[in-house]
Amino acid sequence: MRNYKVVKYSSLHYKEWNAFVLNAKNATFLFHRNFIEYHQDRFEDYSLMVYSNKKLMLILPANIEGQVLYSHQGLSYGSLVLPNKIAFQNVLEGVHALLKFLSNNNINVFVFKQIPKIYNLRPSDEMEYFLFILKAKLFRKDVSMTIPLANKLEFSSLRKRQLKLAMNSGLNFVLNGDMTSFWNEILTPNLKEKHGVKPVHTLSEIMKLREMFPNNIKQYNVYYKDELLAGCTVFETKCVAHAQYMSTRNNNKGALDYLINQLISNVYKDKDYFDFGMSNENQGMNINEGLLQWKQSFGASSVIHDFYQIDVANYTLLKEILI
Repeated sequence: MRNYKVVKYSSLHYKEWNAFVLNAKNATFLFHRNFIEYHQDRFEDYSLMVYSNKKLMLILPANIEGQVLYSHQGLSYGSLVLPNKIAFQNVLEGVHALLKFLSNNNINVFVFKQIPKIYNLRPSDEMEYFLFILKAKLFRKDVSMTIPLANKLEFSSLRKRQLKLAMNSGLNFVLNGDMTSFWNEILTPNLKEKHGVKPVHTLSEIMKLREMFPNNIKQYNVYYKDELLAGCTVFETKCVAHAQYMSTRNNNKGALDYLINQLISNVYKDKDYFDFGMSNENQGMNINEGLLQWKQSFGASSVIHDFYQIDVANYTLLKEILI
């Protein structure tokens, strides 16, 4: 077995961390330190880096509360981040070293959330097997609705009618449109009225993030003459275009159908997936059927996002895998 060393991330590792993320087989720009730290005042960072013979082998974006470690709660998804080429045995040994480090530092519980598989550049299910060996408790499942763009289904009859209406309404689709108007005039008022909530990101936060990640965060708007009717904020990765925020005015001339069709048929036709995001409430225990059906009407299908609780003391079970 190799010698492994686990260290907490610090600003001294900034370049090394980001270079690792850039070349990982299961990472996105959400794991870049600039994204992790845009709201650093809300979380106590406890990201970890695992080395073998001075070579960085694994990283884990994470934060800590008391004696509980979390796959970073400030991110939509998390994972053990792996390099593009790594042997199963090395991942096993690295995870063993990481959990042993947690145990030695009196961290008793690790709450781990997977990254949905659609974001992986290569098969990356090593941790899924280790969760089984560790007797991890699956406590939450979210259902995300996704369109595989190389194998799209037809729109429903209602969507087709709405799209036909939109095509005849003189709408104008704008790439990288005005984010401020979308936030203030449509998204924030709609979320407040319909759900009593605010966007996860404030306008200043999302503007700052778009400035830092201009190739990954895009705003698309639909106008009728000079009036903004609908918008979509997209988080773009190598494989996936994810609709982070999407909203429209009432009586919108089919503007949202028009916008989505433009995104999946033109802008992102060469991506692997267009992801509408989750349709769950109550920590995965309920599904908003109306929202689910709306996404399915565009031809979307289910992708599952899992959340586990690991008893750190079970790390010794990993020693018994290889025979």
